[in-house]
Amino acid sequence: MKRAATIFMFILLSAGVFAQVRTDGPVVAIDTKGMTVLLEARGGEPLRYLYIGERLDSADVGAVPAAGAIRMDAYPAYGQGNIRSDALAVTHWDGNMSTEMAVSSVSIENSEDASTACILLKDRIYDFYVKVFYKAFLDADMVETWTELTSLEKKPVLLRRFDSAFLPLRTGNVWASHLYGSWANEGRLVQEPLERGTLLIENKDGVRNSQTSHSEIMFSLDGKPLENAGTVLGAALCYSGNFRLEVVTDDSDYHKFYAGICPDNSSVSLGRGESFRTPELAFTVSGEGLGGASRNFHDWARAHRLAHGDRERKILLNSWEGVYFDVNESGMAEMMSEIAGMGGELFVMDDGWFGEKYPRVRDRSSLGDWKVDRNKLPHGLGWLVDEADRNGIGFGIWIEPEMTNTVSELYEAHPDWIINAPGRDVVQGRGGTQAVLDLGNPAVQDYVFGIVDGLMKECPGIDYIKWDANMSVSSHGSSWLPADRQSELNIRYHQGFAAVCERIRAAYPDITIQACASGGGRANYGVLPWFDEFWVSDNTDALQRIYMQWGTSYFFPAIAMASHISAVPNHTVGRVTPLKFRIDVAMGGRLGLELQPRDMTDAEKMQCRQAIADYKKVRPVVQFGDLYRLVSPYDGLGVASLMYCSKDKSQAVFYWYRTENFYDSHLPRVKMAGLDPDRMYTVYELDRIGESALPFEGRSFSGAFLMSSGLEMPGGFSGRLGGYSSRVLHLVAEPR
Repeated sequence: MKRAATIFMFILLSAGVFAQVRTDGPVVAIDTKGMTVLLEARGGEPLRYLYIGERLDSADVGAVPAAGAIRMDAYPAYGQGNIRSDALAVTHWDGNMSTEMAVSSVSIENSEDASTACILLKDRIYDFYVKVFYKAFLDADMVETWTELTSLEKKPVLLRRFDSAFLPLRTGNVWASHLYGSWANEGRLVQEPLERGTLLIENKDGVRNSQTSHSEIMFSLDGKPLENAGTVLGAALCYSGNFRLEVVTDDSDYHKFYAGICPDNSSVSLGRGESFRTPELAFTVSGEGLGGASRNFHDWARAHRLAHGDRERKILLNSWEGVYFDVNESGMAEMMSEIAGMGGELFVMDDGWFGEKYPRVRDRSSLGDWKVDRNKLPHGLGWLVDEADRNGIGFGIWIEPEMTNTVSELYEAHPDWIINAPGRDVVQGRGGTQAVLDLGNPAVQDYVFGIVDGLMKECPGIDYIKWDANMSVSSHGSSWLPADRQSELNIRYHQGFAAVCERIRAAYPDITIQACASGGGRANYGVLPWFDEFWVSDNTDALQRIYMQWGTSYFFPAIAMASHISAVPNHTVGRVTPLKFRIDVAMGGRLGLELQPRDMTDAEKMQCRQAIADYKKVRPVVQFGDLYRLVSPYDGLGVASLMYCSKDKSQAVFYWYRTENFYDSHLPRVKMAGLDPDRMYTVYELDRIGESALPFEGRSFSGAFLMSSGLEMPGGFSGRLGGYSSRVLHLVAEPR
């Protein structure tokens, strides 16, 4: 590859895309509607950042160096002038552990929705190359960056670290907002200042990479995080496997943020002519605080990262908490009839429907044997699909295709298909018998694709798949990978996962697929291009869901968050909350039900019927509108509140939840946001339960008043509500 001695080029990527040759310097400028990234790409020298921040006018671009540019390597490599922290670490064919990358060329590619800059770097000595990509979207305030590493060295090289990106953040009063959790407690928010030392956020589960820590983070650059003010840089690593986010704060003027695949026990060997592509890091800069960054993520996700992001999600009943493994034909038919009668649009049959030699009656057998249990379902799946159709609803089904049980026909036939260290006892998970299939193996990929393909060919009317994954990679070993590439197991697994998902989507582009992984274990943008939504948590308790859905909303839109009305006492925490409270919380995401309708009273069914009808009125606003978080449950004020506004500001949906129940507590009056100050909005309450109408029911108020004053919510203790008060208001703008 020929290395250019000097590059004199100024490239602007924006809604009005153009390239301009400049003689005053080799600057690459990457613009979205709200932010600018400036790079110095001088031939023969390292690629360097000059500026990352809110969008610059063209006149200011040239002045950045005089104002004080960043001038830090955009993709720092280990070993030559940099031995403290790095994004890239390579052992070359002769054992040399140092790498020194310099700019070779710059190119630009335009498409209908984005412009992409590719900067080619070459090691000064070795035939080792890195392409650094920056993709700016024309319809979303987001940049994606990633790298492609290629070796033309005479013998294999070893990649020891291979981050997707490095971003410098000016030292100051910088705070990080990120998510943590556990099973039944996913998506919890933590906010902390960046202090001296290292903030390390990582996941090494191997399969479920968002149940503990998340691969998304926001940095408030000028003080403690605020919802609607302050400059925020938000970033999300789009990867389904083990990851590492690292913020190094030392004695320099910059916090150093690295993001990529976790390299622990996952080094990659590259032979001559081989390449490795890192996952994308998507990042945005907003001057409108955390909320502005969230809205940028939501717009980008619906347009570019979420399967069918422009399609309304159906209201469904899932059978799991209603019957667990007690699946049978008459019971499924009854549940279909019930959800159809309440106005629902889809029924999903969960675990417990399969297994011939080993019937699936509990969680210790049958995974891998995806054949209908005819004792439970004598007429097969086709009859159920037809029954759903007779009820005027869609039919969905649960599968866990990446897993098997050691008590299964699949394991008996292919014990070599599981992930486990050679010569070791099989490490078994859920039920004492579960194991993970080795998706790096092409034969396993064919098998997993065949599960979906077989179901769809047998029953083309299946409308929805709930795709689960309930075990981590718990033993390191692949019978398919050669001995000298065992370190690549985790990476190969997720390459295989992506390959299977691509095949499924190519064959069945219209089906809706939910990502479930022991609850919220796969809420990440590495999965969502193939999935329509994710299960936020196995914990359906409405109070705890307020906290989990709040945190999750920092990065993910409501259309992707499955939120269900469940029975009480709650099956996870045992809490008893009123049906209205459970409905109002579930209406903040993709509404569904997770219970046995047979156990409901007629009054409860009627209330759900009304709630479903109300949700349908506002579904477009919730699923496609702009989110404004108003009062955080994490602030301990006794209330949580948020709202969604349609893009044209003609409608809004306002949510108010009482989260703490104490006498002599004084709840704040909530100011709204996102409305048109010059328009009048008429207020209607949704999910009313027969109480007296609110004083402002049917009254009109200006957007300016609602945003400066708000409406007083009655938060007193009600015997019917048990202290768990909640309100959902529909705001409709009067015609202009």
